Amino acid sequence: MAWHEPYEDPDSYLSARLAEVQRQLARALEECAPGPIGVLSLCAGQGRDLLGVLSDHPRAGDVSARLVELDAHNAAFARALAARLGLVGVQVLEADAGNSDAFEGAVPADIVMVCGVFGNISENDIARTISFLPTLCAEGARVIWTRHRREPDATSAMRAAFERVGFVEEEWSAPSGFSYGVGTHRLASAPGHFVAGRRLFAFLDEPGSAT
Repeated sequence: MAWHEPYEDPDSYLSARLAEVQRQLARALEECAPGPIGVLSLCAGQGRDLLGVLSDHPRAGDVSARLVELDAHNAAFARALAARLGLVGVQVLEADAGNSDAFEGAVPADIVMVCGVFGNISENDIARTISFLPTLCAEGARVIWTRHRREPDATSAMRAAFERVGFVEEEWSAPSGFSYGVGTHRLASAPGHFVAGRRLFAFLDEPGSAT
């Protein structure tokens, strides 16, 4: 079964996580200042989280987004969905989000999405990516991220790592009955200087519902 197929089951782990990501994303969009909103999504998959929110969100017209996805099938799905929804401000880039080259021209962003990534990469890559996130952010930007909470649960250490590099936690959802966590962290320090050509992470395995 392909990793994204459980999205078709409304009772699945992925569907529950998707709903929570969308809720936090909708709130983040509402709290952005008036005017243009830049969104960057790493390893965007089929783009269901962002595109599902933009389909009927009042700030959709303010959004310019780049979805970075390496898999050609998923990128095509996201591109077709964005077109069907009339979201002309959405760009789907078929590229490796583990290399910062994929973000050039789309940063600094007001919202950075790192969903389905941290459960598929090494501890060193997690630390490197979190440390790099301020360079992708505009002043006061929000990062929305996910990670499974199975043992050994790394989410407490990751939340602390966000704080060490200048973020404050706005929301953390870890519902009983599911092993996922979804967080929103806001950059409270000065944004960093973006550097292209930086290797951030590589997936250990194919992505799946354990992310």
